[in-house]
Amino acid sequence: MPVKPLPTPAALGAYSEGSIRVLKGLEPVKQRPGMYTRTDNPLHVIQEVLDNAADEALAGHGKKIKVALNADGSVTVDDDGRGIPFGMHPEEKAPVIELVFTRLHAGGKFDKGKGGAYSFSGGLHGVGVSVTNALGKRLEATSYREGSVARIVFEGGDVTDALQVRKAADGDRKTGTSVRVWPDPKYFESVALPMAELAHLLRSKAVLMPGVTVSLWNEKTKDTQTWLYKGGLGDYLMQSLAGEPVIPLFSGEGFADAQHDSFAEGEGAQWCVAFTEDGACLRESYVNLIPTSAGGTHESGLRDGLFTAVKSFIDLHSLLPKGVKLMPEDVFARASYVLSAKVLDPQFQGQIKERLNSRDAVRLVSSFVRPALELWLNQHVDYGKKLAELAIKAAQTRQRAGQKVEKRKSSGVAVLPGKLTDCESRDLAYNEVFLVEGDSAGGSAKMGRDKESQAILPLRGKVLNTWEVDRDRLFANTEIHDISVAIGVDPHGPNDSPDMSGLRYGKVCILSDADVDGSHIQVLLLTLFFRHFPKLIETGHVFVARPPLFRVDAPARGKKPASKAYALDEGEMSAILDKLRKEGVREGAWSISRFKGLGEMNAEQLWDTTLNPDTRRLLPVMLGDIDFGQTEALITKLMGKGEAAARRELMEIHGDSVEIDV
Repeated sequence: MPVKPLPTPAALGAYSEGSIRVLKGLEPVKQRPGMYTRTDNPLHVIQEVLDNAADEALAGHGKKIKVALNADGSVTVDDDGRGIPFGMHPEEKAPVIELVFTRLHAGGKFDKGKGGAYSFSGGLHGVGVSVTNALGKRLEATSYREGSVARIVFEGGDVTDALQVRKAADGDRKTGTSVRVWPDPKYFESVALPMAELAHLLRSKAVLMPGVTVSLWNEKTKDTQTWLYKGGLGDYLMQSLAGEPVIPLFSGEGFADAQHDSFAEGEGAQWCVAFTEDGACLRESYVNLIPTSAGGTHESGLRDGLFTAVKSFIDLHSLLPKGVKLMPEDVFARASYVLSAKVLDPQFQGQIKERLNSRDAVRLVSSFVRPALELWLNQHVDYGKKLAELAIKAAQTRQRAGQKVEKRKSSGVAVLPGKLTDCESRDLAYNEVFLVEGDSAGGSAKMGRDKESQAILPLRGKVLNTWEVDRDRLFANTEIHDISVAIGVDPHGPNDSPDMSGLRYGKVCILSDADVDGSHIQVLLLTLFFRHFPKLIETGHVFVARPPLFRVDAPARGKKPASKAYALDEGEMSAILDKLRKEGVREGAWSISRFKGLGEMNAEQLWDTTLNPDTRRLLPVMLGDIDFGQTEALITKLMGKGEAAARRELMEIHGDSVEIDV
């Protein structure tokens, strides 16, 4: 039987310079729509048009937004804002209205400086309506401004009817924008809009912009729904609550003025909070009118402000019973709220903006909520006591649940290591222990931690490589003995069934320097857990904390005051510097500090970057899909004493992909 020749490179498809495709214009969106929007239905691409109309109203240039569901499946969004400019762009030599719909990262939302078109906006980083256009079979845009009417039509994201400008007739509106889009079914699982979600979205826009009329017209059913709220957040919350509030609604707002030393003028929040004893809690948050369904740092700021104010009131009036420890969740557990934050340059997680990631938003919201609630509670002491009673009841219920577990595991507990700085809570859901490299870093961590739920165990020097150490000999090493006793679980193998009832912390976090030595300590501790405490990894209790390697201090620019940002590595630092350049900061006006180790950080910096649950980055350690035996063989190559040749071979193969940290 003749041997079949191997296929030639040409037959396989040669890989050469010509193999690299550069996607232009809106091609990236059409190729990978899921990177830019939700693909289950077109609601989010319609929301992008709606957000632009809302941004006009937010900037004080519009009083009406109308959404029409047309019988042919298209959706029209009308507003009475300023209208999209349609003159030629000075640099791009194309009409501005065309650029807005055909270029990614083009829009008025980048102009954040003093006198910018949009000081506060929710529109997507300049990606918004261009994505709507890319994923639409057809889009018609009409702009009314300066006594003229401009119309442009796109199909599949490309211009089919070039821009036409005519004089405004008597029946035309004075200013505004009308966008009609036909979503393309090939990009979505279903082109049917979720009506309940759409109605909720429109209603919330009306709530957040008192005095602005928002309406929804359905051509098929001939139904019109209209929302106009003059009472704002309080009206909305009271209409939506499941249970009766224990105390009157706590509502307020706070915004920075031009003299504020930490935040730009206009940044701040508006909120309304209700505390109920029963029923489901309603929790809604927004940033620059964009709904953040997954919450984020502004919600963390509200929680922090509420907790600090209530705890301060309880301490002032000595209301806390002996032995009860109050935690943020005790105050927040029965809170329903609507929160609307205004952030000058919001950083969202993902393109559909479900969660706010801006670190400063915690401090921004908390700094306005806390003093307002403290003042209100002390002016209404009876209501303050009712709220305190609700929080204390929640704390007692939580502690009772924790004590049931504690009784089962209290027998035969070893004496805890002397250098362990333990936390006060015994609730596994909240407790964390940080295994910290070095005594000096341990000192900063002790001062910066949340003593309620965070414990610190400093480790001296590098931990023993335990890959080939017998289990019986482990406790001869003081550091490993201390780790095991502090965690409350005995060493075991992958097939053992250890007693996990003694576990004292829900999260065991490895915290070492961001440099090469720190990575080595991480590897040694991960080796210890993988070899001798595998059930801790399997049940999701082991984490690696990621402290930053760099700090970038930026000078004040425009409305933004001087700021500092932290970067895990050089890639993140480059991204921060690029952002500063875009904001107009002069090259080199910033200063960059490199942390040699955790010991260089003061307690506040360590809390902000590495310990604070709202802003830190904690990496869960998981076994993944790789076979246990394969992982074991790889770690043997890396950590085994007689494996020098195998290690050398690994280094020769992968040496070129390693970044050297000198």
